[in-house]
Formats: sequence, C-alpha cells, structure tokens
Amino acid sequence: MIVGSQAILGTMPMAPTVAPELCVSREADIYPMQRPELADLIDGAIGYGSAFDEQFGYYADGVGPETAVLPNGWQTRLVKVENENTGGGVGWCLDVHDLAVAKLAAGREKDLAFVEAMLTHGIVGGALLRERVAATALQPERRELVQAWLAGRK
Repeated sequence: MIVGSQAILGTMPMAPTVAPELCVSREADIYPMQRPELADLIDGAIGYGSAFDEQFGYYADGVGPETAVLPNGWQTRLVKVENENTGGGVGWCLDVHDLAVAKLAAGREKDLAFVEAMLTHGIVGGALLRERVAATALQPERRELVQAWLAGRK
C-alpha cells in the first residue's frame, strides 16, 4: 500500500513529464496491506540509509494505515500497479483525489505545494476535491483551514 506522495506514480506513470515537481521525493510511504504490523521491517530492509537506499537513491518509509487521513470509500478507488517493473508484486496506490485529501489533512507546507501543483496541472479538480474533503473525518479546525485554502484555489 503506497500512501505518500509517490502514490502519484502508480496512478499517473507520466507524472514526471507532466508535473516533475510532484516526483521530487526520494521516499515512498508504504505498508503491507495484509500485515501492516510488519511496516517496521520495511525501514530496516529498504529504509533511509539502507543498502537499498545507497544503491538506488530512494527508500521506503514503513508507515501504518493510520498515517494518511482519507475520505470515506478510499479503498474502493485504489489503483492497482502490477507490471513488468513490479517483479510479480502488486502495489496499491491512492487515487489522485484521495492523495490530495491526505496531503491537505497533513497540512505541511510541502503538502500544500504538492496539492497546488496537482490543481495547476489539472491532475485533480477543485469540485471533486471539495467533495472528498467533505467525506473525510477531520478535526473542525483542520477542516476550516482546508476549506479556506481550497476556497482560494480554482
């Protein structure tokens, strides 16, 4: 399960050409769907500073299902990634609008810039993004901030 910004690559493989600023992170936030409690093993095997990181120049952060705040129904919109590059494995990536909601819920400057780029490049639409935010369990203060931020955009 890929829940961080790099989920964009599973949903939009052409993202590096369309919106290269969405693909600058060296990390992928992931967890095993069927065994999320094993996420810590990811850090040791392919995490920051691992031999994998040193060899390939990117790494994985083992996270949990609670890491991303997501709208109701997100599981039904997951994008399956399985091709010659996955070595027989299957990855599940967040839908672009669900990813944007998770970024807005986190609310860090880098997350807001990520969503701004998604809006600018037409990867997400403001109306659907507002619907997904409405379908997300957010603290009232966070909801107000997210809605105000979105009100200032397309």
